[in-house]
Amino acid sequence: MVRTIIWVIYFIIKLLLITPKLIKLKSLGRQDKIEERDKLAYKVARSWGRDLIEKSGSKVKVIGEENVPKDRPVLFVSNHQSYLDIPILLGYIDKPKAFIAKKELSNIPLFSTWMKSLQCVFIDRSDIRQSLRAIKKGIELLKKGYSFVIFPEGTRSKDGNLMEFKPGSLKMAIKAKVPIVPVTIKGANKIMPRGKIVIIPTDVEIIISKPIFIDDGIAKDSKGLTEQVWNTINDNLK
Repeated sequence: MVRTIIWVIYFIIKLLLITPKLIKLKSLGRQDKIEERDKLAYKVARSWGRDLIEKSGSKVKVIGEENVPKDRPVLFVSNHQSYLDIPILLGYIDKPKAFIAKKELSNIPLFSTWMKSLQCVFIDRSDIRQSLRAIKKGIELLKKGYSFVIFPEGTRSKDGNLMEFKPGSLKMAIKAKVPIVPVTIKGANKIMPRGKIVIIPTDVEIIISKPIFIDDGIAKDSKGLTEQVWNTINDNLK
């Protein structure tokens, strides 16, 4: 419990310390220095993500980093095990990225502001119209060159096993015609077990599988594509 208290205090202090950077980001945006703004946002967010995981006492091993295309935007499709999946993926996959995140995260002061600075899109799955607008915005940002992470299960797994993907989860990649990169997170559910407010040092693995490039044939078989991505992630969990 002591580690958990220290971690929470660190989380809050770190957010406060990096807040002045938000002023710099807004200034760069007003000057239309978008590339410089995005680089700074990513640099700060990646450092923040790694710091949080290190302060939890956990270690992260990345397998398959060479599978991430460097020259184009991608849609990372990941399983969802923990509240800490976002800082894990921010800190340990070295490619600027935003997240398709549930709307509840937009209510967290400062944290939500940083997510917005990364171009994250918040989605309310209980509101079909809002969900469609959010996905459309994600597609537009992918086309502009931003990479995204989506958790197609829609919520965290209770036992670490992979759940079914929500319908239309891969629509963003199909419409924007960007590669899908399956990502498997193993062990993150043990850092902060579901239903418990406690931090437990854990060894975590991130397995990055080979990208799936979207062609006309794959685009027409969305069900087959979903099964392929699900099977890839599930096989890596075993």
